[in-house]
Amino acid sequence: MTIDRRRLLTALGAAGAMVMTGARGAAAHPGPGSRGGSDLAPTLNAWPGRPRGTAAAPPDWKALKARLGSRLVLPGDSAYSYERLGFNELNDGQLPAAIARCASAGDVQACLDVARGHGIPIAARSGGHSYLGYSIPNGGLVIDLRYLNQVRVLSDGTALVGAGARLIEVYAGLAQAGRLLPAGSCPTVGVAGLTQGGGIGVLTRKYGLTCDRLSSARLVTADSKLRLASPDSEPQLYWALRGGGGGNFGVVTQFAFRTEAAPPLTVFVLTFPPGSAADTIGAWQSWAGAAPFELWSSCQIAGGTPPTVKIVGCYVGDQKSLTPLIDQLVRAAGAQPTRLVESKDYLDAMKFMAGCASDTIAQCHPTWEGGTLPRASFVAESRMLPPAPLDAGKVAALMVGHSGVFLLLDVLGGAVARLAPDATAFPHRHSLASAQIYADTTRAGYPATKKAVDAIRDGLAALGATGAYVNYIDATLPHWGQAYYGINLPKLKKVAEHYDPDRVFAFPQSVVNAT
Repeated sequence: MTIDRRRLLTALGAAGAMVMTGARGAAAHPGPGSRGGSDLAPTLNAWPGRPRGTAAAPPDWKALKARLGSRLVLPGDSAYSYERLGFNELNDGQLPAAIARCASAGDVQACLDVARGHGIPIAARSGGHSYLGYSIPNGGLVIDLRYLNQVRVLSDGTALVGAGARLIEVYAGLAQAGRLLPAGSCPTVGVAGLTQGGGIGVLTRKYGLTCDRLSSARLVTADSKLRLASPDSEPQLYWALRGGGGGNFGVVTQFAFRTEAAPPLTVFVLTFPPGSAADTIGAWQSWAGAAPFELWSSCQIAGGTPPTVKIVGCYVGDQKSLTPLIDQLVRAAGAQPTRLVESKDYLDAMKFMAGCASDTIAQCHPTWEGGTLPRASFVAESRMLPPAPLDAGKVAALMVGHSGVFLLLDVLGGAVARLAPDATAFPHRHSLASAQIYADTTRAGYPATKKAVDAIRDGLAALGATGAYVNYIDATLPHWGQAYYGINLPKLKKVAEHYDPDRVFAFPQSVVNAT
């Protein structure tokens, strides 16, 4: 079965819960064009202005077709109706000029050689989960990487992962070798975008962000050169790829990750009674940040009158060791939740967090071919919580009356905070948690949903949560460059200008356009 995102968010953590880390979820889609035009987000202008050094002549698609054959999909081709689509249905108004399904770094180089310098946007697509559809630029070239999805574990535990692999494929490949990689929960998210933006997930407190595990990356830069970014080769580029955001510095074709032996895990869901939201949020903030590194949790607040709260988590260890830690939270919250606690191996725990606990690996990521797409129509935005807890009563008050809107607080700290904010491009090392505000637009339509989500985002900022997570990219986020990158923005801009001086990969919220 495919994952019904609306049902899972309504349940908010029932058995088979989806924890909303990484780009999110999946829902069956009845087919392109099923949504009315009023539900589409405004089509994004992928170029704030024609990039430097470009001409108006169109690319020679025939030349690229000669290399790629049917893997170059153009308007009019039968596959175009679904190949052009991204994960978020709100972006269905965007019409790429071409989609190139690349099977090698050489294919990527050929794409750039043909399309560069013609004044059209060029973007890589791994999982296609860009919230604003930046991976399917209107009138541009999509360099699709899904054929580059191999996962291979070497004898020393290094995992070589193709940039088009989706997370459930990564987890399944690692599990066969008895290894793990900390990453997000949504099974269809691509590893490339997740890693380059940081990579928040359910094992981050113990093992760090996904980008913290990156030992090297092979990528094609704007000049069509294939480069190796590592501590000893292109070190500034290596630094930028670990948190600087996908699509800014080149097209990654393969990652090398340091993995760990996969231990037994325990997953849990605590459902607190109505009326306990403020006390639970307050107790969770103090408890989650002070917990052992082995314990990760997410405080998931459903809007309503009153708002309700569930705590979802993953523990590196057994139930016996976890139970006293849960009891501490329950005592601090002053309310008795219902409990679901289960021991699982690594792959089963990741499937549980992905919302496909009872499915096969194939069912966890429905195929893109033929138009069977795991998609949803939603608005999602973010903030990063400061180190000190926010006023829990005021956080709960932000959710009053907003039925169908969810605030998802994913704790950080632990191994994430061991690094300095400028050690990688990810600056939020001292944040207590990431905050994502998520709402499906099918309930109230796009304009009303966007207004509600914006109000909660801005309310969190007023309480002191002013940062934001670039993987939850947001078109209307105030001061977005500083919010995403903080002290690392000046250095990131220098790296982007060095490797892409003609702004071949520029888009509205690319590093080169940040202030």
